[in-house]
Amino acid sequence: MEPVLFEAKDGVARLTLNRPSDENRMTPEVLERLDRIAEGLERDESTLALIVTGAGSEFFSAGMLHPRLRAKLTRDEILGIVRLANRVFDRIEALPQITIAALSGITWAGAAELSLACDLRIAAEHATFALPEAKWGGFPGAGAPVRLPMIVGRARALEIICTGRELSAAEMERYGLTLQTHRAEDLAGAATALANRIAACGPLAIRGAKRIVNLRLSSGFEPARELSDALRHALEWTHDMAEGQAAILEGRPPRFTGQ
Repeated sequence: MEPVLFEAKDGVARLTLNRPSDENRMTPEVLERLDRIAEGLERDESTLALIVTGAGSEFFSAGMLHPRLRAKLTRDEILGIVRLANRVFDRIEALPQITIAALSGITWAGAAELSLACDLRIAAEHATFALPEAKWGGFPGAGAPVRLPMIVGRARALEIICTGRELSAAEMERYGLTLQTHRAEDLAGAATALANRIAACGPLAIRGAKRIVNLRLSSGFEPARELSDALRHALEWTHDMAEGQAAILEGRPPRFTGQ
């Protein structure tokens, strides 16, 4: 089974995370495939909108680094995956096309960060969204602390990140994280209809508008990204990070010390 499906037709492309038996998880192989697709879209003048979604109805994606997976990796391997995800998500955010994340189910951790790198988000009514890293002793390392405040505001972003709680589809729409909520069986059609409306408009208008909006929002992005990368690297060697992972694996509450 192909881990990522991609098709483009009549100005609209669709990218599907296609590992439903493994919660559509984004492995390094999947991230590399996303990177190659994004590289191709950078030069694609015929495609004006891109839909990103997950196969099946249970998961959009469970992300990259659940503690049970982290336990099998070295710290350098973990940081390599985080750096790869950052590069891929930055590339997706910079695409000239309008990108639409169609959240088809549970959207966790790195997958939530992928959705934040998209321009627009819509969700199935059973979909959820969570950045649980604080519960594991860490913080999101693939762009959420930089991107989420621009979408939902500073206070709400801090509340979502620092509690790690799961948002319902209704909350996502109420906070402005998503534009629309649909029945599960209607989500794909709604994403396609939105993409088609975009693709029916003038290419120069679409690409120009996105460039202007991105330029307006990017003035503080690079310093924030550099700080995020530096802190995330340092975090990997802390007691709290190790304790958070151990607590999840042992099924107990973590005992954080701030060190």
